[in-house]
Amino acid sequence: MLDFEKPLFEIKNKIESLKQSQEKNDVDLQDEIDLLEASLERETKKIYTNLKPWDRVQIARLQERPTTLDYIPYIFDSFIELHGDRNFRDDPAMIGGIGYLNGTPVTVIGQQRGKDTKDNIYRNFGMAHPEGYRKALRLMKQAEKFNRPIFTFIDTKGAYPGKAAEERGQSESIARNLVEMASLKVPVIAIVIGEGGSGGALGIGIANRIMMLENSTYSVISPEGAAALLWKDSSLAKMAAETMKITAKDLYHLKVIDSVIDEPLGGAHNNVEQQAVEIKKAFINQLEQLQSLSSDELVENRFTKFRNIGSFIEN
Repeated sequence: MLDFEKPLFEIKNKIESLKQSQEKNDVDLQDEIDLLEASLERETKKIYTNLKPWDRVQIARLQERPTTLDYIPYIFDSFIELHGDRNFRDDPAMIGGIGYLNGTPVTVIGQQRGKDTKDNIYRNFGMAHPEGYRKALRLMKQAEKFNRPIFTFIDTKGAYPGKAAEERGQSESIARNLVEMASLKVPVIAIVIGEGGSGGALGIGIANRIMMLENSTYSVISPEGAAALLWKDSSLAKMAAETMKITAKDLYHLKVIDSVIDEPLGGAHNNVEQQAVEIKKAFINQLEQLQSLSSDELVENRFTKFRNIGSFIEN
């Protein structure tokens, strides 16, 4: 239960208590239950249509939030996962493979968090090592060779900052991805499905189109990290989240991303299949637009997109 959801759980507990009392004492409490259920519906809509940035950060971090592998079966047909960077090892924090989107062969790449403690340890909490980014680049170059569109799922707190990752060239692997992705001659479409953090997110995020789920975040640093740097107090993360403009709607208005995909009431974890249907519709729509561009136009489109982010004033 998240902090802002407490009023909803109080109403749910009252409803459950009345139902148990009705069954146990054989009394008719249906009118009271109906009133509370109507109140629950109103309160749910009120809360989830007025979420603060920190509330969305909390939803994006939920353990139950759908991951890349949760969405793939609903969106792509005949998906086959491919492994390894052909240099060091396979990185379970970065998954990738080939499949079909509405009959079109595509390459799919995404960061992968764990579903429980054991799985999180195996997946390194979705924080990829250099070999993860090199695997992603290998699959992207393969996609370019066979003229397959590329879809990436961004969902990481950041690239793994450990000693072993630094020894194997973490910053170089991400930097190389930025350079190589900028010149790919096939459509690249990215979506942020949870947390999109730092260079770890950008390492698979140089795309012609960038979308975000309504309750996801995308930023150069976590709110806790920003608060610690700016105000020397990580407990001010809530204020930092307000200041940083890291939510989907903020980033859409700033023209950092191209579109926002609505989530089911309460978050994507409440209806994974419905959320996947909406993502698939958006993918198909964006791909249809990009397929009309030549390979050179795709590269130019990507370059122009990132050059136009931000604004400046000439004196």
